[in-house]
Amino acid sequence: MEDRWDDQAAAAAVERWGQRCGEDFALRLYSANLIGRNGDLVLHGGGNVSLKRPFRTILGDEVDAVHVKCSGHDLATIEPGGMPALALAPLQRLRSLDSLDDDAMVNELRRNLFDASAMTPSIETLLHVFLPARFIDHSHADAVLALTNQPDGMQMIREATADKVAVLPYVVPGFELAKAVADLYDANPSVEGIVLIHHGLVTFSDDARTAYGRHIAIVSACEAFIAERRQVGLVRAGRRPKVSYSSPKKPAELATLAAPILRGLIATPTGDDDHPWARSILEWDASADVLEFLNSESAEALAKTGPLTTDHLIRTKRHALYVPDPAWTDAKALHAQLEDEVRRYRAEYCNYLNEGSEGIDPSPSVVLLPGAGAFCWGGTKHEARIAADITRHTLTTKTKADAIGTYASLSDEHLRAMECRSIQRAKLNAQSDRPLESQIVVISGGAGAIGAAIAETCAGAGAHVVVTDVNEDRLRHVVGRIEVLFGSGAAAALVMDVTDESSVRAGYDDICRTYGGVDVVVPNAGIAHVAPIEDLKLADFRRVLDINAVGYLLFMREGMRVLRQQRLGGHIVINSSKNVFGPGKDFGAYSASKAAGHQLGKVAALELAQYGIRVNMINADAVFAHDDIQSGLWAEVGPQRAASRGMKTEDLPEYYRGRNLLGARIRGHHVGNAVVFFARNATPTTGATLPVDGGVADAFPR
Repeated sequence: MEDRWDDQAAAAAVERWGQRCGEDFALRLYSANLIGRNGDLVLHGGGNVSLKRPFRTILGDEVDAVHVKCSGHDLATIEPGGMPALALAPLQRLRSLDSLDDDAMVNELRRNLFDASAMTPSIETLLHVFLPARFIDHSHADAVLALTNQPDGMQMIREATADKVAVLPYVVPGFELAKAVADLYDANPSVEGIVLIHHGLVTFSDDARTAYGRHIAIVSACEAFIAERRQVGLVRAGRRPKVSYSSPKKPAELATLAAPILRGLIATPTGDDDHPWARSILEWDASADVLEFLNSESAEALAKTGPLTTDHLIRTKRHALYVPDPAWTDAKALHAQLEDEVRRYRAEYCNYLNEGSEGIDPSPSVVLLPGAGAFCWGGTKHEARIAADITRHTLTTKTKADAIGTYASLSDEHLRAMECRSIQRAKLNAQSDRPLESQIVVISGGAGAIGAAIAETCAGAGAHVVVTDVNEDRLRHVVGRIEVLFGSGAAAALVMDVTDESSVRAGYDDICRTYGGVDVVVPNAGIAHVAPIEDLKLADFRRVLDINAVGYLLFMREGMRVLRQQRLGGHIVINSSKNVFGPGKDFGAYSASKAAGHQLGKVAALELAQYGIRVNMINADAVFAHDDIQSGLWAEVGPQRAASRGMKTEDLPEYYRGRNLLGARIRGHHVGNAVVFFARNATPTTGATLPVDGGVADAFPR
């Protein structure tokens, strides 16, 4: 493993944080970042670090303190606020106790924070308190776990590290582990680190550079040991994973088929008639390492073993669901097979959890399908990515462990105790109450003013949005705006031509692989053409119909396909137009095309109600821009519409404002709000038309 310490970078960290926090704290943060950015050491908030140093109180008293990473913070990006200070002496006295339950321990930690508003420090804070060194680094290094998670793991670790570490059999994290680690250190004060079986590595020193260097050296020794053993194994026993599965199609094709089926099957009933399903978001991984594992003869046995460390339980569960021989050649058979497998998994998981299952969804978080890859699920794209990263490292590490011995996980008793432990589950983000949480909204014409506003409004309501358009540059701009506001993964850009059947089909396939499926389909792409009917050229008429009517048909049809595969109901919300009921002269092509799309929606409402899919229409009027995103439609037809009324183009917004009963300026987010209204199941409505026009009497639905 590469030692990434760089003196210039360390000096830059001191320059950044030193004046405010002190040089030692700056170096603590720097080495924490080095550990956190190495996926072979920790993943997404895993691991922990600490620093002991004097702390000056508000009264000017100087007391001994310990800074420890708070639960939920990521070492890769941790800032000073993620490592609050606690009074050291009172916490050190806790070592004299025989036992301390989680609630009492958390109370003591919070009681000794110097900043009462700080987040709660890690479950392993007392481990850092009871060890005497100033700098302590703790990771879940893959190479270390590949050795500890073996029947003879203690012996392997000793051989790999030449007795530079002390080794502790598995102890439940928290107070009990903290005491055991301190006792082991007292008996072996000359060691450079302590390896925790089925848990990870702890190194320590009175300076940041040495503590980090020891960590890297010990992990490197474990990696070298594995490499040597594996090389011997290759010659002697042929321990490289043997391929036993040959895929009938490319992984992407198989993932397109499986993702929406799985998304529907693992959705959890809520018991709420208005919001019947708790949905998940997908991160699909078909990397070379994952496929090598899944297609190997040892995959099924290893997949059913437990996680590398109990820290991973809240993300990936006790183990993944592995389906040994998916029925790829028959979609109906595949659905039935996956349904049976998910049902069996849930039943077994409830049996495993026993009475500790309250609040824990027994559905699989990770589904492994040979030929297709790993399907990892979370409440958000960010959470799904965490599950995928952990899964990738887990499969790779299990493969290494199996190559040099026999991978062995903790017992179900230990796993269950940690998975049901409230202090562990508190690491999961609190469930949001945003109305479209964990839903996927796909919008055509998303790079225009209305489409961008719909996307932004839906993302603000908790949805993951797929913005489709033919203009790639404008797409990137829209998605960039949304991700700045709502985080990476909240939106995806997809180049799609709604008049091209293959483009639309391929686009929805891509959406299934990106997020897992679709919940809300918003046909919105549109163009206009100004000409009286007697002057209307057939080519212009067909061009408008092709986008506004045929485009709506194709976009809806492919969306219906995915919605029906999921079997979770869903929504189609059509952006029609005020012109459906109140057409304007010289707007024959536009009005006819929008009326066609509107009528398609009414027919779809009749056809799809049996599947729980609602179809509704929004009739909006005259949206000229959304912030800096101008309407392409109005840029094209605005000058002609203004000229026909004897006014300047820039006067059009006020003209349209003045013609509605409320005198309202119609903006893109108003249309977005209407989409959210329908998509949140606020009322049991389908086949309806909602005007968003400020009240245009001539366009009242009738």
